[in-house]
Amino acid sequence: MDIYVANRPSLLAILGSSMRKCIFRIISKGPIPSHLAFILDGNRRFAKKENLDAGAGYRAGFSSLLSTLKYCYELGVKYVTIFAFSIDNFRRRPDEVQKVMDLVLEKTEGILKEESLIDAYGIGVRFVGNLKLLSEPVRVAAEKAMKATAKNTRCVLFICVAYTSTDEIVHSVQESCKDKSNKIDSSKTHKACNGIEGGECGKEIDNGITLGVQEYATNNAVTKGAEVTGKSNGVIVNSFRTENGVISVGGIEKMPSPPCIKKMDIEKQMYLAAPEPDILIRTSGENRLSNFLLWQTSTCLLYSPAALWPEIGLRHLAWAVINFQRTHSYLEEKKKYL
Repeated sequence: MDIYVANRPSLLAILGSSMRKCIFRIISKGPIPSHLAFILDGNRRFAKKENLDAGAGYRAGFSSLLSTLKYCYELGVKYVTIFAFSIDNFRRRPDEVQKVMDLVLEKTEGILKEESLIDAYGIGVRFVGNLKLLSEPVRVAAEKAMKATAKNTRCVLFICVAYTSTDEIVHSVQESCKDKSNKIDSSKTHKACNGIEGGECGKEIDNGITLGVQEYATNNAVTKGAEVTGKSNGVIVNSFRTENGVISVGGIEKMPSPPCIKKMDIEKQMYLAAPEPDILIRTSGENRLSNFLLWQTSTCLLYSPAALWPEIGLRHLAWAVINFQRTHSYLEEKKKYL
């Protein structure tokens, strides 16, 4: 599917499109990554290099983003994630932060204006991060962009704004704890230990005395507020359950075992609702992750071309995919041990 343009494409554009399709057809013989992540580094340096103002550098970077999205779609990449604005940027001077927010707003509105590209390729736009930190105009524009492209699922663009990976992990852990707590509060019966609230059967407490009275309580349907007497390792102990679920054994109160939070519980609460990236590309030759997708990039390929972000082109993307295909078997084997 070709992108709709107002003017008829030139002969050079037609030749370029045909050559690109030929390259992608060859590359498609191997495994194609489903998720590419980009750190858009080098916009200001590009502007300085070309004797342009900073705004022109960001505009050139936005054009590169549109071209990259087109290439990714034609290649069959399902998810694209870009690092647009870090929480750390809020530490800059207020006037500088405002300029950055204006640029983010301009880029967001620019995405909505590129209706031909968004609609033709079925690109869904999703903003991820701590969006409450954004100014109201930017947050409203982000919500409009997500709503306008909510039904587009062929290719999904995740824009990480007001984002850091550490903030995402802390958010996920907090939400996981809240979710577990809410489930416990709303549950009428505790599923642990065959219906007995608090602790595992036979769990050792206080110098080897086991809570064997739980078995007695189970068989005799002990409820909250009831007191039972049972034997554990030959020692007679009294077990009393309070209204808060605390078990008192031998006069010593014991809190029930906390619910277990697993890796999958944390991943469900992540900002980024997508498979882990297959390739992380950071332009300008930098090898730092800069607090971006630390949780999700344990087994992905890292690629750092020397080109600045506005200079990135088809050759860089093709080379990244070829390197991914060369290491695909190794990376898949690594995933089995995680």
